[in-house]
Amino acid sequence: MAQHGHHVASSQKALMLEMKSLQDEPVEGFKITLVDESDMYNWEVAIFGPPNTHYEGGYFKARIKFPVDYPYSPPAFRFLTKMWHPNIYENGDVCISILHPPVDDPQSGELPSERWNPTQNVRTILLSVISLLNEPNTFSPANVDASVMYRKKQVVGTKAEAERDGVKVPITLDEYCVRTLIPPTDDGSNLLYDDYYDDEELDDDDEEDNEDCCYDDSGTEDS
Repeated sequence: MAQHGHHVASSQKALMLEMKSLQDEPVEGFKITLVDESDMYNWEVAIFGPPNTHYEGGYFKARIKFPVDYPYSPPAFRFLTKMWHPNIYENGDVCISILHPPVDDPQSGELPSERWNPTQNVRTILLSVISLLNEPNTFSPANVDASVMYRKKQVVGTKAEAERDGVKVPITLDEYCVRTLIPPTDDGSNLLYDDYYDDEELDDDDEEDNEDCCYDDSGTEDS
């Protein structure tokens, strides 16, 4: 029991120092408060969606829940706002390597160095969350549908660039074959038009997308 008391004292001290540091030098785009003034182990985070991302102008709430042996074990980070993002689970849990305990787990495809260690802190977590919103990892999605949507959105996002360059992107197979000098070959190089063809053939493509995103129900994923 004495051991437990020691953990609580040292983790509370660590958390108070971190809270002070974040108040003195805030991380851009975040507002942090305690859920309850008497409990250092539950933080509420408000995140402002980063400009030039799909989340621009958004206001998202999250909770960080710390274990009593923090910083030796990682906290849990969960969004309260419904998030549509490839690396955020339905229940709001965020899937980032640094929030995984530092056990050597060859199954996960993560190096122990990418996982939690006591030099990580709330600041590094917040920066990881922001970079996740900026650049989702669509190859190991926690939310398969969001990943498929996101990839389709990325394609849609390229259309403006094509217009700026005065390029008309072929949408249908017919247009593609007429306007493209290189005829599609049988060895798969006609995959070029798949991304654009996606919009027409949504249902067929979803099946394929789901298969190749290294996702399984046990919650492990490659990073």
